[in-house]
Amino acid sequence: MTKNIFLAPIKGYQYISKMLPASCRYYPSCSEYASWQFEFNAPHKAFMASSLRILRCNQFFKGGIDYPIVEFNPTKSSYLLCLNTFCGKIPILFWIVPKNTKADNKYYYILKDFNAIKRST
Repeated sequence: MTKNIFLAPIKGYQYISKMLPASCRYYPSCSEYASWQFEFNAPHKAFMASSLRILRCNQFFKGGIDYPIVEFNPTKSSYLLCLNTFCGKIPILFWIVPKNTKADNKYYYILKDFNAIKRST
């Protein structure tokens, strides 16, 4: 419920910005970055990360690829639950990729699978 409160203005801005020329220096765009942050993070963390990203989106910074980073602790029981309760194909919308190669890593990048969007339409 609360994430929809934060996502609604972002989706409204994205609808309007489709009619304007692209001006973001980063990939994913700042509005998409904020959308992903609010989708996967707590609101206070997402607001802080999105605000810092918007402040960096100017001519003084180089820009480039900057994926959202989230805190995630996968458990073995969640893997077993997923395997035991579902049989068939699962549409993958996002990939969660470890930021470091350490076994105790709890920070992950969020990557969107654009092929899943093409398959569903």
